[in-house]
Amino acid sequence: MSSVPYYELYRRSSIGTALTDALDQLISDSSIQPQLAMKVLSHFDKVMSDHLRETVRSRLSLKGHLHTYRCCDDVWTFIVKDVNFKMDGGEAVYADKIRIVACNSKKTGE
Repeated sequence: MSSVPYYELYRRSSIGTALTDALDQLISDSSIQPQLAMKVLSHFDKVMSDHLRETVRSRLSLKGHLHTYRCCDDVWTFIVKDVNFKMDGGEAVYADKIRIVACNSKKTGE
């Protein structure tokens, strides 16, 4: 496995939360050590990032009102309200509020 650290963004997704819950249960049942759980999560970060970069080709456009933005450690966070999404197929979706987290695709030093 690469020693390059990956962003931990996808741990807060539904699949990342399910994985974290399952690992916590295994740790509490003394089935695995916490170090193994951290290794699994690090591998999850890498696989999610690589898989999305290589396979996702869909596009969408969004339109809304920028409520808040900030940048910390080269990670941008945008809070957008009254958002309309338009998908590739023309399908439209509305959301009251969304959070967009954007990171540089390459970590510093790469």
